[in-house]
Amino acid sequence: MELVLSLCLLSLLASTTGASNDWLNHGGNLQNRRFADKETMISPETASRLRLKWKFNTGQDISATPAIFDGTVYFPSWDGYIYAVKASNGGLVWKKKLQQLTGLNSTRAVSNIDPNITVSRTTPVIAHDLLIFGMSGPAYVVAVKRSNGELVWLTQLDKHPKAIITMSGTYYNGHFYVGTSSSEVTVSIEQCCIFRGSFRGEYAGASIWGSSPSIDIRRNHVYIGTGNLYSAPKNVRDCQERQNNRTDRPSTDECVEPENHSVSILALDLDTGKIKWFNQLGGFDVWFFACNNVPNPKCPPGPNLDADFGAAPMMLTTYVNGVKRDLVAAVQKSGIAWALDRDNGNLIWSTEAGPGGLAGGGTWGAATDEKRVYTNIANSDRKNFTLQPSSKVTTAGGWVAMDSKNGRILWSTADPNNGTASGPVTVANGVLIGGLTFRQGPIYAMNAKSGEILWSYETGATIYGGASVSNGCIYIGHGYKVTLGLFNPEYTAGNSLFAFCVA
Repeated sequence: MELVLSLCLLSLLASTTGASNDWLNHGGNLQNRRFADKETMISPETASRLRLKWKFNTGQDISATPAIFDGTVYFPSWDGYIYAVKASNGGLVWKKKLQQLTGLNSTRAVSNIDPNITVSRTTPVIAHDLLIFGMSGPAYVVAVKRSNGELVWLTQLDKHPKAIITMSGTYYNGHFYVGTSSSEVTVSIEQCCIFRGSFRGEYAGASIWGSSPSIDIRRNHVYIGTGNLYSAPKNVRDCQERQNNRTDRPSTDECVEPENHSVSILALDLDTGKIKWFNQLGGFDVWFFACNNVPNPKCPPGPNLDADFGAAPMMLTTYVNGVKRDLVAAVQKSGIAWALDRDNGNLIWSTEAGPGGLAGGGTWGAATDEKRVYTNIANSDRKNFTLQPSSKVTTAGGWVAMDSKNGRILWSTADPNNGTASGPVTVANGVLIGGLTFRQGPIYAMNAKSGEILWSYETGATIYGGASVSNGCIYIGHGYKVTLGLFNPEYTAGNSLFAFCVA
């Protein structure tokens, strides 16, 4: 049985000709590198001179990486609005209440938010005169005029009542590429699971939920990463039970059927969506929240890794054993980083960057400047995390840099406040930027070559989202007392977008 993947392609009559210092989507551009490659003002020498230039207040948390285009910053808030503000001073250009704009009522697919608020959590994508973003239930993609926020069109991608869009899409050549996800992973044992499947008890899950897909123009590929299954057919579950009772472990997972593309990196044809190659990197991984550490005959057999790819692969070119190679790289919630050949999906290297966990491991977005691959390690389960090269041990989250040629860990830096590092990282001109879920919401600028902390600022609330960078400034929101953050006493609510600029 082929597992259905939902990466949706929408045709648009628009084109984007952004300046090189614009930030067009979650990953910044088509390569999804989260790399401000034209930044010159921020550097290891000037990072200590970053100062708060302005902050803009909304009604609730801000967790999406802001988009930047032509002097305007675009972002959604968990208050149910989408905003456009001036990059220079934070002045409001326009704001739109999503429920009024779209006429869509919340499906309550995302828990712990006001049911009367319709929200988006995705980075708005620049598509010439349009701004395109996804909704967190119902699963619609919405396009508005970038100039004033007026509605242009909306399209429903999935009618499942728990379907949501958490992936921030990518625009290219008149098309918008985006994945669909689901909050069905949070429902009861009796209710789960049918998302992306047809019948309860068969294949369900494999959401495409993090980051933004990368676009390989030369190969005509779009690259994505998928999540774990919520359920699997009885023959697959029985196979895993038999395998669990064996004293010897097979070299390959016999219970992963050839067309099971969960916990995988895939290359799809840009025009047709046909799978060009795939690499299944998680083995048997069937999990949903109600079965977390719960002995119940209705729950799938272990191992229940929940080792999603919580971000799409990044494109990079580097030298491997002296040979120039085009790669994609991504980091799992398991904490393992993978680099694959863009031509065929063959493994080039893999590295355990840090401990995995229910919320990561690596999640929401790594970064690369092609010399190094950088990732957050959330360390949500507070495991022992050995920092390299020092061999010091922490139970905090932190950040890791790996050599792009071979995956060798170059440095690891832990959060000085002992918080978790759940947000995506950003790299700009030798400076790595990341935030912490610690209640005071610190943001750090580190030397990308060594991991040394060069600058920090306490925003006053949990940092769960990532930064965008343009013209010597860092833009980032704070606050995450929504969804699972509501149950974490370390997480705090916020309502501000910050601009930090080199003084």
